[in-house]
Amino acid sequence: MSGLNNVLDNFLGNRSQQVLSVLRIVSAYMYMLHGTTKMFGYPGESGEFILMTLHPGLIGVLEVFGGLLLLVGLFTRPVAFVLSGSMAFAYWMSHAFREGGSFIFPVTNGGDASILYCFVFLFIAAAGGGVWSLDKMMGKRNV
Repeated sequence: MSGLNNVLDNFLGNRSQQVLSVLRIVSAYMYMLHGTTKMFGYPGESGEFILMTLHPGLIGVLEVFGGLLLLVGLFTRPVAFVLSGSMAFAYWMSHAFREGGSFIFPVTNGGDASILYCFVFLFIAAAGGGVWSLDKMMGKRNV
């Protein structure tokens, strides 16, 4: 196993901040697509979305604008924390107790993406946005 670790060290070296930036950018882009689908039906078709009494457009706004802030790396840590919480909320309110599924097996209730986004965003909230972010360019530390 140490051979594989050496290969990874040689390949990735000290690029953890760049990899963190790529994780933030790709995750934010994918998250934004969920919002544009809810708000505009693009790309794809807007599915039926009911989360308590919130209209899909309100959730879509959070996904689009929160995703955009995260994509460019502006206010990265607080935005990622809010988005993480919104995904935890979405899982427990919309997926966890869905008929025919099990909260222990999220793939059976359609909540696997919510859980994955929740923990990716929580990691970004803890780690920051990486070197390719507006926060970093503006000289903000640990934002």
